Amino acid sequence: MGVKLLTLDDFNVNGKTVLVRVDVNSPVDPKTHAITDDARPREHAATLDRLSKAGAKVVVLAHQGRKGEPDFIPLRAHAETFSRLLGRPIKYVDDIFGGKARREIKSLKPGEILVLENVRFWPEETKEKSPEEHARSVLVRNLAPLVELFVNDAFAAAHRAHASTVGFTAVLPSAAGPVMEKEVNALRRAHEAAEKPCVYVLGGAKAEDAVEVTSAVLTRGIADMVLPCGVIGQVFLKGKGLDLGVPNEAFLKEKGYDRYADSAARLLVQFHGKILTPVDVAVRLPTGAREEMLAEELPSRYAIQDIGGETIQSFSRVLRQARTIVISGPAGVYEAAGFETGTKAIFEASVQSDGFVLIGGGHTVAAAEEFGYAEKVSYVSTAGGAFIEFLIKGTLPAIEALEKAAQRAEVR
Repeated sequence: MGVKLLTLDDFNVNGKTVLVRVDVNSPVDPKTHAITDDARPREHAATLDRLSKAGAKVVVLAHQGRKGEPDFIPLRAHAETFSRLLGRPIKYVDDIFGGKARREIKSLKPGEILVLENVRFWPEETKEKSPEEHARSVLVRNLAPLVELFVNDAFAAAHRAHASTVGFTAVLPSAAGPVMEKEVNALRRAHEAAEKPCVYVLGGAKAEDAVEVTSAVLTRGIADMVLPCGVIGQVFLKGKGLDLGVPNEAFLKEKGYDRYADSAARLLVQFHGKILTPVDVAVRLPTGAREEMLAEELPSRYAIQDIGGETIQSFSRVLRQARTIVISGPAGVYEAAGFETGTKAIFEASVQSDGFVLIGGGHTVAAAEEFGYAEKVSYVSTAGGAFIEFLIKGTLPAIEALEKAAQRAEVR
């Protein structure tokens, strides 16, 4: 297990100025700048409310979008969203660390919350550096003297060694916020502390990520079995030397996924019997109807859209016996009628297992919500890139930075 992180339970924040890094990066209307999905602000609102009610002067640091993209906007709408969610006025300043921001921070009263400007408006924010290097940045040098505690609640940005995610941990007492704490505990339970048998279901279309995750969890003995499906299943079938048929081969080539077939082939040899590839698939006929065929009957002139019935039965048997299950990616084109079968069956078998079921990734979570399984699984991670990188590496830069801060606190 990793080092135990310090949390809000380890600090008395009454009367203290607390800097909280959250991840409220949200879908926005590019014309009005209105937030169209408040899932992430809603998640972090509870953290801000807890600190506020404990008497802290709360300073919020966050980002929205990337430079050059339509959603790269100020955080005024986010402050207004927090005001609506918390039912009280939340302050906002269009400054990150300049005189205006510092004056607002100094004038805060216990219980008040201030949202600083989009930290990515400062170009140096996104440079990858060590905590010690970032601690010498103008951001940290200007804000740290005004703050008594740094709280990182931004798990979804924890895979970035950016100034706002790791820099403050080198110079301030630092804690994991409740969102960070829950994510880390859930991922550690499904990773280094996984109860056996442990099964990873890797679907969707991100072939590079899936190949890396497969290699990592099997090499370290974390997973006992990997079940590739969706486009990932096709990559592994191609790795077995199968011709998938013109539309499927063209799709893999167009997306660049075909180049991972060799890696998949090597993994199938290295971990013989531990990667259970689909034995049949469902293709879409010109009428839109579903037709199933055995993998050995490939190639097909129709697009593969789901795993077939025999694969569903095989995967379901494995999942029902598992004690730890990680699901990343749907089994097929679940949005299309008739091709949601595999994705629903995997969720159903997983929740029947009585094991710890962790799901993550945008499409996975969307499918679980649509089919009514989001409330039935053990934990839902909404982190995306950070979720995948943790599965590959077992840690993240922001977690390591918090661990170092916790170790320093122990020494003192």
